[in-house]
Formats: sequence, C-alpha cells, structure tokens
Amino acid sequence: MNAAPVLLLVDLQNDFLHPNGAYGRAGQSAPSIAALPQRLAPLAQAVRRKGGTVIATLFTLVPGKGGEPIIAPHLKALRPFLKKSDFAPGQWGQQLVEALQPADFAVEKIAYSAFYMTRLEWVLRKCGAERLYVGGIVTNGGVASTVRDAHVREFECVVLEDGCAAFSDEVHRAAIEGLRPVAAITSVAEALRAVEGS
Repeated sequence: MNAAPVLLLVDLQNDFLHPNGAYGRAGQSAPSIAALPQRLAPLAQAVRRKGGTVIATLFTLVPGKGGEPIIAPHLKALRPFLKKSDFAPGQWGQQLVEALQPADFAVEKIAYSAFYMTRLEWVLRKCGAERLYVGGIVTNGGVASTVRDAHVREFECVVLEDGCAAFSDEVHRAAIEGLRPVAAITSVAEALRAVEGS
C-alpha cells in the first residue's frame, strides 16, 4: 500500500464512554468498551507520526423543535434514557474521547453506518484512502455497518478485533466472524507494527 494509513474511530465519544456521559449516567457500560481508548491511542499516535489520517465518526442526535432530539423509534425503544442535550452537535458528549484526540476529521452520523447521509466517503476520497483500519463501537452495529458499506465502495478494510467492542463479548465475537468475508481481521498490536513499518 502506498497511501498513508487511515484510522477510522467509530463512535468513541464521551456520551458513550465517559462516566458522566449519557450511557455512563444510565449505567450502560462494559469493561471491553471502556478499555478501547487506551488500547487504540498508540495506534492513533503512530498513524499521525506517519502522516496518516485519523477520522472520528460521531453519532449525533439532531435537535428538533424545542431542542428535543430526533430519535429513531427503534433507538428510543432500546435506549429510553436518551434525552435533550445527549449526543448534541458540538457538545462535550458528542465529542471524541480525550485519549484519542485530536481527529483530523470528525464526521457526524445519524445511523449505524458512518456512510449513510454523511460526508465520510468524500473525506476518504480526498485523503486518497485505500486501506482503512477500523476500531470502535459497537462491533455489531456502527462498526459492522460501516465496514460493510466501505467494502461496497471498494475500500480495503482492516478491522481491529481487540480495538472494537460490544456490550457482550459473545455478540462481539459473532460480529467479527460475520465480517471476515468483507474485511481483514487483525489486532491493534499487529496494525501498529504494520503502520510503523510503512
């Protein structure tokens, strides 16, 4: 690969991961998810040193009339605790967690796939991206949907098996297996060696 490395960080945001974020306040967390920022930080730093690009996708609840967030019915049923100001554009909760900042690009997303109605593909094409290293949450949701959509667009994807997580390890493992036909699967350590050797 001749192009500089691209690291796509899916939804690693304060409202998902920080104890004071929307999910933390609701008691919705998992150790495997909480461990991701520190595990991925050395890879993000290596990508920056090599002149690569770090892109953060930011799940966003767009405020509607009166500031109440527009929430899809299925999400409201799954996460009834979501409320006004959670995942709001430009707010602390929506931002990439501090351990992984800064991102070169932040792409707001409103659905599982980071390609759906966003500028992500445009950003990737402008960056000359060929291979995407992908980490984040949740493996069976935002990660899987984004990787499948990247595959359709003929980006080579490398999914970081220990750089992704779900709310259950069983669900995470099943999602990884489901991605093998459309992506390479590797570890953060292996990706770090590849980036540093590029």
